[in-house]
Amino acid sequence: MPKKPTGSKQVPTVQPSAVKPTTAPAPATVVPDVVSAAVTTPEEVKPAASTPEVAPITATSNQTSDSTSAATKSRRRTAAKSVDAPQIEIAVDVPVAIAEVAEVAEIVAPPTQEAAPALAEIIVAVESAAELMPEPALPPALEPESVGVAEPEPAQELVLEVIVEEPPPPPVPARPNLFIVHITPELAAVAKVGGLADVVFGLSRELAIRGNHVEIILPKYSSMRHDQIYAMQEVYHDLWVPWYDGAIHCTVFFGFVHDRKCFFIEPHSPDNFFNRGSIYGFKDDVLRYAFFSRAAMEFLWKSGKHPDVIHCHDWQTALVPVFLYEFYQSLGMTHPRVCLTIHNFAHQGVTGVEILHATGLHRPERFFDSTRMADNRHPRALNLLKGGIVYANFVTTVSPRYAFETKDQGQGFGLESTLHTHHIKYGGVVNGIDYDVWNPEVDHQIPTRYNIETIEGKYDNKRALRQRLMLADNDKPIVAFIGRLDPQKGLELVRHAIFYTLERGAQFVLLGSSPDERINGDFWGLKRMLNDSPDCHLEIGFDEDLSHLIYAGADMMLVPSRFEPCGLTQLIALRYGTIPVVRAIGGLADTVFDKDFSDRPLHARNGYVFQDYDNPGLESALGRAIACYRNHPDHFRELMKNAMRSDYSWNVPGQDYLNIYDYIRDV
Repeated sequence: MPKKPTGSKQVPTVQPSAVKPTTAPAPATVVPDVVSAAVTTPEEVKPAASTPEVAPITATSNQTSDSTSAATKSRRRTAAKSVDAPQIEIAVDVPVAIAEVAEVAEIVAPPTQEAAPALAEIIVAVESAAELMPEPALPPALEPESVGVAEPEPAQELVLEVIVEEPPPPPVPARPNLFIVHITPELAAVAKVGGLADVVFGLSRELAIRGNHVEIILPKYSSMRHDQIYAMQEVYHDLWVPWYDGAIHCTVFFGFVHDRKCFFIEPHSPDNFFNRGSIYGFKDDVLRYAFFSRAAMEFLWKSGKHPDVIHCHDWQTALVPVFLYEFYQSLGMTHPRVCLTIHNFAHQGVTGVEILHATGLHRPERFFDSTRMADNRHPRALNLLKGGIVYANFVTTVSPRYAFETKDQGQGFGLESTLHTHHIKYGGVVNGIDYDVWNPEVDHQIPTRYNIETIEGKYDNKRALRQRLMLADNDKPIVAFIGRLDPQKGLELVRHAIFYTLERGAQFVLLGSSPDERINGDFWGLKRMLNDSPDCHLEIGFDEDLSHLIYAGADMMLVPSRFEPCGLTQLIALRYGTIPVVRAIGGLADTVFDKDFSDRPLHARNGYVFQDYDNPGLESALGRAIACYRNHPDHFRELMKNAMRSDYSWNVPGQDYLNIYDYIRDV
């Protein structure tokens, strides 16, 4: 009787045609990867290989005997020869599972007595060859638990998992470059009053860097810095702008302001709209900027410009979307969309019915409607900013927190209900700062340039600041305030901070002025009172070079605003490693995170914050900052590095505005 197989030794089987079955009929199908033997004539015998090769395993499912030759093309055939028996060719699959061999042994009938001796010799020969073969490594799942003879099982269909590598998705089409026009009353370097000028200056450059065509339209003020305009030339001579019952002749000039493409509109009118000594502060400011808005739209239409987006700013240009949809769409300007950015809700351009006659809007019954331009507090007045909100395709303000405060916390100065009505197109985008201008690493207006790796250079600037302002050179921290002396900026707390800082053994520096002579007079009185102090200097006025030196030389920057849409002071201070001490309001809350109480990670905390608008609130933050500087200088140094790591460039806001443009543009 044949010997039972062990391990991975292969046992040949004899086709049923060679022997007479006793009980089980011959199987009609071939079990995949099972050892099989076929009786052949001597002419068909092939010499056996001395060392059998390991053939790859092939699996098929429910093959018929007719397809056996195709399924066994890769099998290695080994011949065994005997002198007393016919030559038999044995096909050996390597490796093969013991369970499968057992199954074949069960279903194949035992050989006849005449064939037994020959079959015994064949088994011995095959076993000897199998012992010489290296035993193939089987995965654990295929190793049998026993070598017993298994019951026959019906052939199971083998499922082959075919992994098809999917082609990569098609590339996302690039966003088309946009034609963007900013219509603005201010632009840094040529006509600046506040942060609006810096926003237009920085945002326009960021948009241009990203491949968009950006142009800026602003009035040609007589007080402009003409030395900051390159290659200024007249480009449109006869621009007639409708005004009252006639028209005003204007000339348009073009020039580059630090690589920004700018158009300047100069009206030739006895009203002398922009030929005055300053930008704002006149009784007819509403009429002046209503005319400028109409002139800008008239220039776009007559020059054939059809921008994708017109971006206007504050109440001064809030009539631009009104003019576009009331006049110029019917004249063919159907492509442009309008984004309005509100930098400060405190100024809204509230006026009377005369503005309708001057601009040609007429129809008081239409525009005095509460859903259009009627002021929410004074129904007999028109509100230019409200008209811009109603007619613009999207409205932004300069920080998410300020957007929430103006809509839901009563800081909209009467426009809360209008913002709620149009909330779906209203949002906040934090301003950025121009790191080509406000960056201690490249700032040529400070004695020593530095970065986060060479932060010791900041103390050279601190000594230079003390020398310029004739302050005592000691180890005291310097607390600074830079900004307009406006009630919005928290002037009561600024005044208190001066004396509190001196009491705590620190130094105080102030740079700022006010258009209100009473406020200026109050701070001039403080200056005279403290003039002899070696630890205090108040500079009433504004000096651009001195502001750079204060940012670089001070240790802390105070921003105790009553309300603050965004604020650029704290953003610049962060870049220079000057720790901001701020009230948690508007954009200040979006950009400064308290060292001790913020829920942000330690490396993201960059300043000191207080909540309540009162003296104890101010002292709680300013006192902690001075104490940390004195008692934990290593902690203060890390806080300075955290501040300098903060990224408030125009990179992120620029992308935010492009997303808004894509949302509203005509496709």
